[in-house]
Amino acid sequence: MPCQSVCACLHRREARFWMVQVGRGTLAALLVVLLAGWQGFARADVFDRYTNGILSKATETDGLKPCDKITPGLVAEHGHLLPGSPAALVVVKTNAGRYSKLAVQIARQRTANGSVPIALIERFVTFKEGEERAVQVSGGPTHLYSGFVLSLDVGQIVPGEIGGDIRFVAAAGETWLEPVGSAKLFIVTKPLPGTESRRLARPMIGETFEPRFFAGTYKLLDDGRRSAKLVLKVSDEGTVSGEYVSDASGRSYEVFGKVGTPRHTIQFTVRFPQTEQTFQGWMFTHEGKYITGWTKMQEREFGWFAVRQEED
Repeated sequence: MPCQSVCACLHRREARFWMVQVGRGTLAALLVVLLAGWQGFARADVFDRYTNGILSKATETDGLKPCDKITPGLVAEHGHLLPGSPAALVVVKTNAGRYSKLAVQIARQRTANGSVPIALIERFVTFKEGEERAVQVSGGPTHLYSGFVLSLDVGQIVPGEIGGDIRFVAAAGETWLEPVGSAKLFIVTKPLPGTESRRLARPMIGETFEPRFFAGTYKLLDDGRRSAKLVLKVSDEGTVSGEYVSDASGRSYEVFGKVGTPRHTIQFTVRFPQTEQTFQGWMFTHEGKYITGWTKMQEREFGWFAVRQEED
């Protein structure tokens, strides 16, 4: 069997993979260079914790403030919930009755004719009705200029005359974001129940590597194109089960497989509706934090890696 080349590209400011040669069950060479800022990748994104179920119940709590308009003052007052960003966390119940979450700043953009006010939607996610994480649309960053309307049901800026859910307004020296039609607008003033972070247990790696060390929650990146939350469970016999939650769609898929030989190798499969994707991986045995290897889907092979999450 000829060697298979595995090359994965990580965030260029944080890490890089060198070319890896994998033979029949043998990892010939592997080097991952970890750079500054990499540790944050292992922590769950606060924005991701705000699922559809939490948003749909949030109107019953005092952490969600209904607003006729969101002003720069409100953004400055409540823009502290998303680490590393001054954006406020905003919730919209759309005209179609879906819940959407947005990271919002109100700022100014330079142009050839001077600066103009904008609402910067760093990112947004609109959930499908009745689903915990399944995504209707997502996007960002998006710039809303005065009079522009964003439809969160289709994820596009649309003409005001055909609807939409939120509009940015700049008039008489003031700026604000307002709901359109029957849409409802809220700002999150404090963490909502169910979004609290919790420390995830990490295995104590000893001299002898054990299959149970694979159990845990990981952030998985596949070929730099797909990302997911990967939850692995491992029985005493080395049987692997769990789930793969796509970051793109929010949908959950079954994972099954086994721990291999040597014991720091793993093979598992993700079962999608129309196909399956197999993963071959090797865990770094020093601290049990990283897994990397190659994956195959529809006869195409890619590189992948996963990082154990420290918080959920």
